[in-house]
Amino acid sequence: MPYLFTSESVSEGHPDKVADQISDALIDNFLAFDVDSKVACETLVTTGQVVLAGEVKSNTYLDVQKIARDTINKIGYTKGEYMFDGNSCGVFSAIHEQSEDINQGVDRGSKEEQGAGDQGMMFGYATNETENYMPLALDLSHRILIELAALRRENKDITYLRPDSKSQVTIEYSNDNVPKRIDAIVVSTQHDEFADDDTMLAKIRKDIVEILIPRVVAKLPEQIKKLFNNAITYHINPTGKFVIGGPHGDTGLTGRKIIVDTYGGKGAHGGGAFSGKDPSKVDRSAAYATRHIAKNLVAAGIADEVLVQVSYAIGVVEPMGIFINTYGTSKINLSDGEIAKKVEEIFDMRPYAIEERLKLRAPMYSETAAYGHMGRTNRTVTKTFTQPNGESITLDVELFTWEKLDYVDKVKAVFGL
Repeated sequence: MPYLFTSESVSEGHPDKVADQISDALIDNFLAFDVDSKVACETLVTTGQVVLAGEVKSNTYLDVQKIARDTINKIGYTKGEYMFDGNSCGVFSAIHEQSEDINQGVDRGSKEEQGAGDQGMMFGYATNETENYMPLALDLSHRILIELAALRRENKDITYLRPDSKSQVTIEYSNDNVPKRIDAIVVSTQHDEFADDDTMLAKIRKDIVEILIPRVVAKLPEQIKKLFNNAITYHINPTGKFVIGGPHGDTGLTGRKIIVDTYGGKGAHGGGAFSGKDPSKVDRSAAYATRHIAKNLVAAGIADEVLVQVSYAIGVVEPMGIFINTYGTSKINLSDGEIAKKVEEIFDMRPYAIEERLKLRAPMYSETAAYGHMGRTNRTVTKTFTQPNGESITLDVELFTWEKLDYVDKVKAVFGL
Protein backbone atom coordinates (compact mmCIF):
# COMPACT_ATOMS: atom_id res chain seq x y z
CA MET A 1 0.00 0.00 0.00
CA PRO A 2 1.36 3.50 -0.80
CA TYR A 3 2.47 5.54 2.19
CA LEU A 4 3.44 9.09 3.12
CA PHE A 5 6.76 10.21 4.60
CA THR A 6 7.60 13.73 5.84
CA SER A 7 10.80 15.62 6.61
CA GLU A 8 11.42 19.20 7.70
CA SER A 9 14.20 21.76 7.50
CA VAL A 10 14.88 25.09 9.19
CA SER A 11 16.68 28.15 7.84
CA GLU A 12 19.98 29.69 8.88
CA GLY A 13 17.90 32.31 10.73
CA HIS A 14 16.10 29.76 12.91
CA PRO A 15 17.25 30.34 16.52
CA ASP A 16 18.66 26.82 16.95
CA LYS A 17 20.60 27.21 13.70
CA VAL A 18 21.90 30.61 14.79
CA ALA A 19 23.32 28.86 17.84
CA ASP A 20 24.81 26.07 15.70
CA GLN A 21 26.48 28.54 13.35
CA ILE A 22 28.06 30.51 16.20
CA SER A 23 29.39 27.31 17.76
CA ASP A 24 30.86 26.12 14.47
CA ALA A 25 32.36 29.54 13.70
CA LEU A 26 34.25 29.21 16.99
CA ILE A 27 35.43 25.71 15.98
CA ASP A 28 36.73 27.02 12.64
CA ASN A 29 38.63 29.89 14.23
CA PHE A 30 40.24 27.64 16.84
CA LEU A 31 41.30 25.09 14.21
CA ALA A 32 42.60 27.77 11.84
CA PHE A 33 45.22 28.91 14.36
CA ASP A 34 45.75 25.65 16.28
CA VAL A 35 44.95 22.50 14.31
CA ASP A 36 45.12 20.38 17.47
CA SER A 37 42.48 22.38 19.36
CA LYS A 38 40.00 20.40 21.41
CA VAL A 39 36.71 22.25 21.56
CA ALA A 40 33.17 21.63 22.77
CA CYS A 41 31.23 24.91 22.59
CA GLU A 42 27.52 25.38 23.23
CA THR A 43 25.60 28.53 22.38
CA LEU A 44 22.29 29.90 23.68
CA VAL A 45 20.54 32.78 21.92
CA THR A 46 17.49 34.69 23.10
CA THR A 47 16.15 38.25 22.99
CA GLY A 48 19.20 40.52 22.69
CA GLN A 49 21.50 37.95 24.30
CA VAL A 50 24.09 35.31 23.37
CA VAL A 51 25.62 32.95 25.92
CA LEU A 52 28.73 30.93 25.01
CA ALA A 53 29.70 27.98 27.20
CA GLY A 54 31.91 24.95 26.90
CA GLU A 55 35.39 23.51 27.17
CA VAL A 56 38.48 24.33 25.13
CA LYS A 57 42.08 23.18 25.01
CA SER A 58 43.96 25.35 22.52
CA ASN A 59 47.15 27.36 22.05
CA THR A 60 45.31 30.26 20.43
CA TYR A 61 43.30 33.17 21.81
CA LEU A 62 40.15 34.39 20.07
CA ASP A 63 37.79 37.32 20.36
CA VAL A 64 34.76 35.08 20.76
CA GLN A 65 32.40 38.03 21.05
CA LYS A 66 33.41 39.39 17.65
CA ILE A 67 33.11 35.95 16.07
CA ALA A 68 29.57 35.61 17.46
CA ARG A 69 28.57 39.09 16.26
CA ASP A 70 30.02 38.57 12.79
CA THR A 71 28.13 35.30 12.45
CA ILE A 72 24.84 36.87 13.50
CA ASN A 73 25.27 39.75 11.05
CA LYS A 74 26.14 37.35 8.22
CA ILE A 75 22.92 35.42 8.83
CA GLY A 76 20.96 38.65 8.46
CA TYR A 77 20.06 39.80 11.96
CA THR A 78 21.20 43.36 11.42
CA LYS A 79 18.19 45.46 12.49
CA GLY A 80 17.14 46.53 15.97
CA GLU A 81 13.50 45.87 15.11
CA TYR A 82 14.30 42.13 15.09
CA MET A 83 15.04 42.45 18.85
CA PHE A 84 18.23 40.53 18.15
CA ASP A 85 21.04 41.88 16.02
CA GLY A 86 24.76 41.31 15.80
CA ASN A 87 25.84 44.85 16.54
CA SER A 88 23.87 45.42 19.73
CA CYS A 89 23.19 42.04 21.37
CA GLY A 90 25.00 41.13 24.57
CA VAL A 91 27.54 38.31 24.30
CA PHE A 92 28.53 36.50 27.49
CA SER A 93 31.32 33.90 27.44
CA ALA A 94 31.60 31.12 30.01
CA ILE A 95 34.10 29.03 28.06
CA HIS A 96 36.71 27.27 30.20
CA GLU A 97 39.51 24.71 29.83
CA GLN A 98 38.77 21.12 28.85
CA SER A 99 38.74 18.51 31.62
CA GLU A 100 42.05 16.69 31.96
CA ASP A 101 40.09 13.55 32.86
CA ILE A 102 38.56 13.56 29.38
CA ASN A 103 41.70 14.71 27.61
CA GLN A 104 43.85 11.87 28.94
CA GLY A 105 41.61 9.38 27.16
CA VAL A 106 41.90 11.18 23.85
CA ASP A 107 45.49 12.45 23.57
CA ARG A 108 48.11 9.72 23.42
CA GLY A 109 51.83 9.54 22.69
CA SER A 110 51.00 8.39 19.16
CA LYS A 111 48.26 10.17 17.24
CA GLU A 112 47.26 6.87 15.66
CA GLU A 113 46.32 5.63 19.15
CA GLN A 114 43.97 8.56 19.83
CA GLY A 115 40.99 7.35 21.80
CA ALA A 116 37.37 8.20 21.12
CA GLY A 117 36.27 11.45 22.73
CA ASP A 118 33.10 9.85 24.08
CA GLN A 119 31.06 6.68 24.08
CA GLY A 120 28.04 6.26 21.86
CA MET A 121 26.76 5.07 18.51
CA MET A 122 26.70 6.98 15.24
CA PHE A 123 24.74 6.31 12.06
CA GLY A 124 25.25 7.05 8.38
CA TYR A 125 22.62 6.59 5.69
CA ALA A 126 22.34 6.76 1.91
CA THR A 127 19.64 6.03 -0.65
CA ASN A 128 19.68 6.16 -4.44
CA GLU A 129 16.34 8.00 -4.66
CA THR A 130 18.19 11.30 -5.29
CA GLU A 131 21.38 12.25 -7.13
CA ASN A 132 23.09 13.20 -3.86
CA TYR A 133 22.00 9.94 -2.19
CA MET A 134 19.77 11.73 0.32
CA PRO A 135 16.12 11.13 1.26
CA LEU A 136 13.98 13.16 -1.11
CA ALA A 137 11.70 14.84 1.46
CA LEU A 138 14.64 16.29 3.37
CA ASP A 139 16.53 17.26 0.22
CA LEU A 140 13.54 19.25 -1.05
CA SER A 141 12.98 20.84 2.37
CA HIS A 142 16.59 22.10 2.39
CA ARG A 143 16.34 23.34 -1.22
CA ILE A 144 13.22 25.36 -0.46
CA LEU A 145 14.92 27.24 2.37
CA ILE A 146 18.21 27.75 0.51
CA GLU A 147 16.25 29.38 -2.32
CA LEU A 148 14.14 31.40 0.14
CA ALA A 149 17.34 32.76 1.73
CA ALA A 150 18.64 33.67 -1.73
CA LEU A 151 15.44 35.61 -2.42
CA ARG A 152 15.78 37.39 0.93
CA ARG A 153 19.33 38.48 0.18
CA GLU A 154 18.45 39.57 -3.35
CA ASN A 155 15.61 41.67 -1.87
CA LYS A 156 14.13 42.10 -5.33
CA ASP A 157 11.31 39.69 -6.18
CA ILE A 158 10.29 39.37 -2.50
CA THR A 159 11.20 42.33 -0.30
CA TYR A 160 9.59 41.61 3.08
CA LEU A 161 11.43 38.47 4.17
CA ARG A 162 13.18 38.14 7.53
CA PRO A 163 15.78 35.47 8.42
CA ASP A 164 13.71 32.89 10.34
CA SER A 165 11.86 30.22 8.36
CA LYS A 166 10.89 26.54 8.27
CA SER A 167 9.84 24.11 5.56
CA GLN A 168 8.34 20.64 5.44
CA VAL A 169 7.71 18.24 2.55
CA THR A 170 5.49 15.14 2.49
CA ILE A 171 6.18 12.53 -0.21
CA GLU A 172 3.93 9.70 -1.30
CA TYR A 173 5.87 6.45 -1.86
CA SER A 174 4.76 3.40 -3.80
CA ASN A 175 4.69 -0.13 -2.37
CA ASP A 176 8.24 -0.66 -3.61
CA ASN A 177 9.49 2.50 -1.81
CA VAL A 178 9.74 4.74 -4.89
CA PRO A 179 8.68 8.42 -4.61
CA LYS A 180 5.51 8.88 -6.69
CA ARG A 181 4.33 12.42 -5.94
CA ILE A 182 4.59 15.34 -3.55
CA ASP A 183 1.55 15.37 -1.31
CA ALA A 184 2.11 18.56 0.72
CA ILE A 185 4.56 21.42 1.24
CA VAL A 186 4.67 23.63 4.33
CA VAL A 187 6.57 26.93 4.37
CA SER A 188 6.54 29.32 7.33
CA THR A 189 8.59 32.44 6.85
CA GLN A 190 9.22 35.41 9.09
CA HIS A 191 8.26 38.69 7.45
CA ASP A 192 8.03 42.45 7.93
CA GLU A 193 4.86 44.07 9.24
CA PHE A 194 2.03 44.48 6.70
CA ALA A 195 -0.67 47.13 6.92
CA ASP A 196 -3.41 44.55 6.46
CA ASP A 197 -3.31 40.92 7.68
CA ASP A 198 -5.54 39.52 4.92
CA THR A 199 -3.44 41.19 2.22
CA MET A 200 -0.32 39.89 3.94
CA LEU A 201 -1.40 36.23 3.91
CA ALA A 202 -2.53 36.34 0.29
CA LYS A 203 0.66 38.09 -0.82
CA ILE A 204 2.99 35.68 1.00
CA ARG A 205 1.13 32.61 -0.30
CA LYS A 206 1.19 33.90 -3.88
CA ASP A 207 4.91 34.72 -3.72
CA ILE A 208 5.87 31.37 -2.22
CA VAL A 209 3.84 29.32 -4.73
CA GLU A 210 4.52 31.44 -7.83
CA ILE A 211 8.07 32.73 -7.21
CA LEU A 212 9.86 30.49 -4.72
CA ILE A 213 8.64 27.04 -5.77
CA PRO A 214 9.30 27.54 -9.52
CA ARG A 215 12.87 28.62 -8.68
CA VAL A 216 13.32 25.45 -6.64
CA VAL A 217 11.83 23.23 -9.35
CA ALA A 218 13.98 24.79 -12.09
CA LYS A 219 17.14 23.47 -10.38
CA LEU A 220 15.89 19.90 -9.93
CA PRO A 221 16.63 16.82 -12.07
CA GLU A 222 13.88 15.93 -14.55
CA GLN A 223 12.67 12.87 -12.63
CA ILE A 224 12.10 15.00 -9.51
CA LYS A 225 10.45 17.85 -11.43
CA LYS A 226 7.76 15.39 -12.49
CA LEU A 227 6.68 14.95 -8.86
CA PHE A 228 5.47 18.57 -8.73
CA ASN A 229 1.87 19.12 -9.88
CA ASN A 230 -1.17 21.28 -9.26
CA ALA A 231 -2.56 18.82 -6.70
CA ILE A 232 0.06 19.62 -4.04
CA THR A 233 -1.43 20.96 -0.82
CA TYR A 234 0.40 24.11 0.30
CA HIS A 235 0.36 25.37 3.89
CA ILE A 236 1.97 28.83 3.80
CA ASN A 237 2.39 30.58 7.18
CA PRO A 238 -0.53 28.50 8.47
CA THR A 239 -0.62 30.22 11.88
CA GLY A 240 -1.03 33.66 10.30
CA LYS A 241 1.43 36.46 11.15
CA PHE A 242 5.10 35.62 11.62
CA VAL A 243 6.70 38.97 12.39
CA ILE A 244 8.18 37.99 15.76
CA GLY A 245 10.78 35.33 15.09
CA GLY A 246 14.41 34.35 15.45
CA PRO A 247 15.93 34.36 18.96
CA HIS A 248 13.35 36.96 20.05
CA GLY A 249 10.49 34.61 19.23
CA ASP A 250 12.09 31.41 20.51
CA THR A 251 15.28 30.63 22.44
CA GLY A 252 17.89 28.80 20.36
CA LEU A 253 20.37 26.17 21.53
CA THR A 254 23.23 24.35 19.86
CA GLY A 255 22.41 20.79 18.82
CA ARG A 256 18.62 20.79 18.86
CA LYS A 257 18.15 20.14 15.13
CA ILE A 258 19.97 16.83 14.81
CA ILE A 259 17.37 15.28 12.50
CA VAL A 260 17.42 18.29 10.19
CA ASP A 261 21.22 18.00 10.25
CA THR A 262 21.19 14.36 9.12
CA TYR A 263 18.49 12.42 7.23
CA GLY A 264 15.14 13.93 8.12
CA GLY A 265 14.01 10.90 10.10
CA LYS A 266 15.12 8.27 7.57
CA GLY A 267 17.66 5.71 8.71
CA ALA A 268 18.55 6.28 12.36
CA HIS A 269 20.32 8.72 14.69
CA GLY A 270 22.59 7.99 17.64
CA GLY A 271 21.50 11.13 19.50
CA GLY A 272 24.72 13.14 19.41
CA ALA A 273 24.80 16.66 17.99
CA PHE A 274 27.55 17.89 15.66
CA SER A 275 27.99 21.65 15.88
CA GLY A 276 30.47 23.05 18.38
CA LYS A 277 32.52 19.85 18.53
CA ASP A 278 36.03 19.35 17.17
CA PRO A 279 36.59 16.08 15.23
CA SER A 280 38.04 14.18 18.19
CA LYS A 281 34.39 13.94 19.26
CA VAL A 282 33.14 10.85 17.44
CA ASP A 283 29.57 12.16 17.64
CA ARG A 284 30.67 14.31 14.74
CA SER A 285 33.58 12.59 13.00
CA ALA A 286 32.12 9.07 13.02
CA ALA A 287 28.74 10.32 11.81
CA TYR A 288 30.54 11.84 8.84
CA ALA A 289 32.54 8.65 8.34
CA THR A 290 29.45 6.43 8.35
CA ARG A 291 27.75 8.72 5.81
CA HIS A 292 30.88 8.40 3.65
CA ILE A 293 30.68 4.61 3.90
CA ALA A 294 26.93 4.42 3.19
CA LYS A 295 27.14 6.74 0.19
CA ASN A 296 30.05 4.86 -1.38
CA LEU A 297 28.33 1.50 -0.82
CA VAL A 298 25.15 2.66 -2.57
CA ALA A 299 27.10 4.35 -5.38
CA ALA A 300 29.09 1.14 -5.89
CA GLY A 301 25.86 -0.82 -6.37
CA ILE A 302 25.94 -2.84 -3.15
CA ALA A 303 22.33 -1.86 -2.33
CA ASP A 304 19.68 0.75 -3.08
CA GLU A 305 19.59 1.86 0.55
CA VAL A 306 22.17 1.44 3.31
CA LEU A 307 22.34 2.25 7.02
CA VAL A 308 25.72 2.06 8.76
CA GLN A 309 26.21 2.08 12.54
CA VAL A 310 29.50 2.37 14.41
CA SER A 311 29.93 2.53 18.19
CA TYR A 312 32.73 3.57 20.56
CA ALA A 313 33.83 3.55 24.18
CA ILE A 314 35.42 6.74 25.53
CA GLY A 315 39.19 6.61 25.39
CA VAL A 316 39.22 3.36 23.38
CA VAL A 317 40.87 3.38 19.96
CA GLU A 318 39.03 0.64 18.09
CA PRO A 319 35.26 0.89 17.58
CA MET A 320 33.01 -1.59 19.34
CA GLY A 321 31.69 -2.77 16.01
CA ILE A 322 30.13 -1.91 12.66
CA PHE A 323 26.54 -2.77 11.74
CA ILE A 324 25.05 -2.67 8.23
CA ASN A 325 21.37 -2.72 7.22
CA THR A 326 20.50 -2.81 3.51
CA TYR A 327 16.73 -2.99 4.17
CA GLY A 328 16.45 -6.00 1.85
CA THR A 329 17.77 -4.02 -1.14
CA SER A 330 21.18 -5.71 -1.36
CA LYS A 331 22.35 -6.52 -4.90
CA ILE A 332 25.00 -9.04 -3.85
CA ASN A 333 24.92 -12.56 -2.47
CA LEU A 334 26.10 -11.66 1.03
CA SER A 335 24.28 -11.12 4.31
CA ASP A 336 24.34 -7.68 5.92
CA GLY A 337 26.69 -9.10 8.56
CA GLU A 338 29.08 -10.31 5.86
CA ILE A 339 28.92 -6.90 4.19
CA ALA A 340 29.84 -5.30 7.52
CA LYS A 341 32.93 -7.50 7.82
CA LYS A 342 34.16 -6.40 4.40
CA VAL A 343 33.44 -2.76 5.26
CA GLU A 344 35.78 -3.13 8.24
CA GLU A 345 38.51 -4.19 5.79
CA ILE A 346 38.02 -1.12 3.60
CA PHE A 347 37.44 1.70 6.10
CA ASP A 348 39.71 2.33 9.12
CA MET A 349 37.31 3.63 11.78
CA ARG A 350 39.83 4.57 14.46
CA PRO A 351 39.21 8.25 15.41
CA TYR A 352 42.55 9.55 14.12
CA ALA A 353 42.20 7.58 10.88
CA ILE A 354 38.80 9.19 10.29
CA GLU A 355 40.25 12.66 10.91
CA GLU A 356 43.04 12.00 8.41
CA ARG A 357 40.86 10.34 5.74
CA LEU A 358 38.26 13.12 5.75
CA LYS A 359 40.67 16.00 6.52
CA LEU A 360 38.59 16.95 9.55
CA ARG A 361 41.22 19.13 11.26
CA ALA A 362 40.59 21.87 8.66
CA PRO A 363 38.29 24.81 9.54
CA MET A 364 35.42 23.43 7.46
CA TYR A 365 32.52 23.54 9.87
CA SER A 366 30.72 26.89 9.49
CA GLU A 367 29.27 25.72 6.17
CA THR A 368 27.82 22.59 7.78
CA ALA A 369 25.80 24.43 10.41
CA ALA A 370 22.78 25.28 8.24
CA TYR A 371 20.86 23.30 5.59
CA GLY A 372 22.21 19.91 6.63
CA HIS A 373 25.59 18.29 7.16
CA MET A 374 24.89 15.54 4.62
CA GLY A 375 24.13 15.61 0.92
CA ARG A 376 26.09 18.80 0.35
CA THR A 377 28.55 19.57 -2.46
CA ASN A 378 32.21 18.73 -1.95
CA ARG A 379 34.23 21.79 -2.96
CA THR A 380 37.25 23.88 -1.96
CA VAL A 381 36.93 27.46 -0.73
CA THR A 382 39.38 30.10 0.47
CA LYS A 383 38.89 31.40 4.01
CA THR A 384 40.62 34.14 5.98
CA PHE A 385 40.71 34.20 9.79
CA THR A 386 41.95 37.05 11.99
CA GLN A 387 43.08 36.99 15.61
CA PRO A 388 42.55 39.88 18.08
CA ASN A 389 46.19 40.99 17.58
CA GLY A 390 45.54 41.49 13.88
CA GLU A 391 47.34 38.35 12.72
CA SER A 392 45.53 36.80 9.75
CA ILE A 393 45.75 33.45 8.05
CA THR A 394 44.30 32.51 4.66
CA LEU A 395 43.60 28.85 3.93
CA ASP A 396 42.19 26.76 1.12
CA VAL A 397 39.66 24.49 2.82
CA GLU A 398 37.97 21.44 1.34
CA LEU A 399 34.35 21.20 2.44
CA PHE A 400 32.09 18.16 2.89
CA THR A 401 34.82 15.61 2.30
CA TRP A 402 32.51 12.83 3.50
CA GLU A 403 30.38 13.38 0.38
CA LYS A 404 33.16 12.27 -1.97
CA LEU A 405 32.69 9.05 -3.94
CA ASP A 406 36.39 8.30 -3.68
CA TYR A 407 35.98 4.75 -2.32
CA VAL A 408 33.63 3.37 -4.98
CA ASP A 409 36.42 1.58 -6.86
CA LYS A 410 37.82 0.13 -3.62
CA VAL A 411 34.37 -1.10 -2.62
CA LYS A 412 33.82 -2.71 -6.02
CA ALA A 413 37.22 -4.40 -5.86
CA VAL A 414 36.69 -5.89 -2.39
CA PHE A 415 33.16 -7.05 -3.24
CA GLY A 416 34.15 -8.36 -6.67
CA LEU A 417 31.86 -6.05 -8.62
